[in-house]
Amino acid sequence: MSLARFVSHLRHLISPPRAPTMDFQSTVAKLGSPVKDLVLSFSQNGTLHLGKQEKDKTEVIEWIEKIGTQNNELLTGDGLKTLDAQLIPRTYLVNNYLTAADVALYGALHPTISKQPPAQHFAHPSVTRYFDHIQTSRPVLTAASTLGPAFAPVAFDFTDAPRADRKVEAPKKKEKVKAAEAPEAGTSKVPVQSAEAATADTPGEGKVQKKEKKEKKKDAAVAGEETGGKKKGAAPAKAAASDDGEPVPSMIDLRVGQIVDIIKHPDADGLYVEQIDIGEETGPRTVVSGLVNYIPIDQMRDKYLVAVCNLKPANMRGVKSFAMVLCATSKEGKDGGIELIQPPANAKPGDRVYFEGEQFADATPLTQLNPKKKIFETVQPGFITLDSREAAWVNPTTKSVHKIRTKDGVCVAPTLVGASLS
Repeated sequence: MSLARFVSHLRHLISPPRAPTMDFQSTVAKLGSPVKDLVLSFSQNGTLHLGKQEKDKTEVIEWIEKIGTQNNELLTGDGLKTLDAQLIPRTYLVNNYLTAADVALYGALHPTISKQPPAQHFAHPSVTRYFDHIQTSRPVLTAASTLGPAFAPVAFDFTDAPRADRKVEAPKKKEKVKAAEAPEAGTSKVPVQSAEAATADTPGEGKVQKKEKKEKKKDAAVAGEETGGKKKGAAPAKAAASDDGEPVPSMIDLRVGQIVDIIKHPDADGLYVEQIDIGEETGPRTVVSGLVNYIPIDQMRDKYLVAVCNLKPANMRGVKSFAMVLCATSKEGKDGGIELIQPPANAKPGDRVYFEGEQFADATPLTQLNPKKKIFETVQPGFITLDSREAAWVNPTTKSVHKIRTKDGVCVAPTLVGASLS
């Protein structure tokens, strides 16, 4: 066999099955124009945004099938009421990132919502919130721009919009949550958290999600094993780290992230809800950050940053946050300014961020920080920006300086010197 034929044969063997793509294309064809054209433009001929897992791909196609075959039912009063209830806990239809299913639903809803008078915009508040989120997503704006005025943006006034009624099931009598399992004070997963967020969880929600937390912890451990060795610049895989002994900064899992989507929290004026790509095969993580009053949303979009990835997930006003954005706060306090810590210019999502020094540079971070041991809270007071604006951890005992860096360079604050990091 010739080399060319061998390569062609090998490509055939390892190439993904064609069936899902054909299923997607035939399903999208049922949408009709211009929704079909919008979805295909967004999906670049049907090859992208189907989801990153087989389960997600199946759900995306099922949603598009439903939208294509039940369009009229979805847009009736009862259909919108049902859809509104489905969207209460969701940012996206499938998983935690934008897919072709969202674009199809947005396109199907557009003719109805664009013709509504402002007084009716919040008859179904979760539908309106979802619709506005999707229409302002940059990939959707780009796809819509190729189709002329068919999907012109719809303006909403959210000043007096009703808050979403996030109901949860009553916990079973046998399920009790021990006091030790409740989140401890000071373990919030968002920087400069607003006072609203401190009492954010719906009463009883922690009980309902007791089982979910255990599953998330297990999933997080598996995800860490699967992606840890694939990050560009990451150290070779090592045995799981232990949290025995004194807390040290290398126990904290820092990685480069990029904000791929951001909205204001629907139920908290001071919070953003971000989708942050940190190089994981499971897609971007949902992160809630209390930065609305300190960094304009336009300065957050598409930004590269440093994410703390092994804090325990926390519910923030009904939205679960799976990481924390590392920020620098002026030595004069929040009013003096807050800035995102920036990785080197050529950094990529998922790049490992570590602390200089023989003791820390090659250490493996913990899979998840135990809130009871207050590891982050113990180490955090040593986080600072130097006179060079470089981010570092200063050992409180030896005063040794350990800069925070990737393989390509040191992470910095844009302007702040002597700032604390959290």
